[in-house]
Amino acid sequence: MKTMAYLARAFALLWAGFWMFFFLAESLVWHTPLGRMTIWVAVGVAFAIIALMAWRWEVAGGLALMVVGVLAALAYGIFGPLEVSVSTRVTALLSFGIPPVTAGALFLMHHHRITRLGVRG
Repeated sequence: MKTMAYLARAFALLWAGFWMFFFLAESLVWHTPLGRMTIWVAVGVAFAIIALMAWRWEVAGGLALMVVGVLAALAYGIFGPLEVSVSTRVTALLSFGIPPVTAGALFLMHHHRITRLGVRG
């Protein structure tokens, strides 16, 4: 059963770490003004905090990951650049949404198995 928790943690941290790195690297490469770069890095830090929150509070963190994943995908779908190809938009939408929703679902499933079914280990 620990495998499910480890997998959820890995998905959540890889997702948050990737976007934190991406936001920082893109801002540096494109010489983004410091104020705007700070906003993007803050979004990455928020992703990381939510991913870490699920380690301590599986239900709240799992739900938060799922909500953030859906909202991030929706925000990109609404406010993302229109000049990119459809395949690029779909890839970005899935990259924003699927990992945190999957991690959140795994955290919730792990919590359910431990508390409701009494499965340990």
